[in-house]
Amino acid sequence: MTATRLVERLLQLLPVLFGVSLIVFLMITLTPGDPVEIMLADQRVTPEQVAALRRDLGLDRPLVERFLVFLGNAVQGDFGISFFHRRPVWDVIVERLPATIELTLFALLVAIVVAIPLGVIAAVKRDTWLDRALSAASLFGVSLPGFWFGILLILLFAVELRLLPVSGRIGFGFDVPRVTGFLLIDTLVAGDLAALRNVLAHLTLPAVTLGLPTAALLARVVRSSMAEVLAADYVLFAEAKGLPRRRVLLLHALKNALIPAVTVTAIETGQLLGGNMIVETVFGWPGLGRLVVESIFARNYPLVQAAVLLYAVTYVTLNFAADLLYTALNPKVRL
Repeated sequence: MTATRLVERLLQLLPVLFGVSLIVFLMITLTPGDPVEIMLADQRVTPEQVAALRRDLGLDRPLVERFLVFLGNAVQGDFGISFFHRRPVWDVIVERLPATIELTLFALLVAIVVAIPLGVIAAVKRDTWLDRALSAASLFGVSLPGFWFGILLILLFAVELRLLPVSGRIGFGFDVPRVTGFLLIDTLVAGDLAALRNVLAHLTLPAVTLGLPTAALLARVVRSSMAEVLAADYVLFAEAKGLPRRRVLLLHALKNALIPAVTVTAIETGQLLGGNMIVETVFGWPGLGRLVVESIFARNYPLVQAAVLLYAVTYVTLNFAADLLYTALNPKVRL
């Protein structure tokens, strides 16, 4: 891809981000509920105090002006002050972001580890009872609502079997110095293996809840692509030459079969990052998704707008990266 073409593709992302910003701003602003009333609750205040707070938060300005101010500041990396934290929005997001990234990457690892072997097995055993069983399981996995599946896992592994914790990132009694914000890394830096095991235990249930539905979808993609590749002439020729079956599958077939899965994985990573709000709420995971849910109920406009814009930037960036990787894996494709 030439530099000119790369710049053109990047410029095409700008209208998407603008549209997302506008839609989110209108939806959160026009949602019934006044953040000033929520903040004041049952406090006895005068109308003058209410007006002063509204003016301090910038809610007395027209909608158009408020949107343009937000957009102009966002371009400069300034997302305003959180209504309820009374701190810069970006600082609040940065505190919660490592927890969400850690959960997303672990869930993605679960999805890949489960999906690729099952997809390959289903393709190799095509039209057998095993293929039909795996296909039925993948359909069931795709249909699972995250909150329902998460609650089932809590009831089974946390309540009944008492094997895993119910919520949070780490148990009480562990004092891990914050270095990166990623507890898996911070526990390793501190050399605290007990804390590392505890973090992994807390991470397991929410990661499985997020990862298995993604694994179900990814397995179907790998199965379909692998079945098509196995019927290709170059694979049949490799088998005719007497190459070991395992080598044909891993070196010749799987590499090309994973090309469509790359795009799906990028899209699903964006969905895992932006769609984990319910799962984080169910498991009490102190990440960005849970923060957004709390901010929606509190009508914390600046934080919701900034978080959703961050989700949008991440989503389009991952898709763009997938396009680049797709062309690298398959030189016949040009963006």
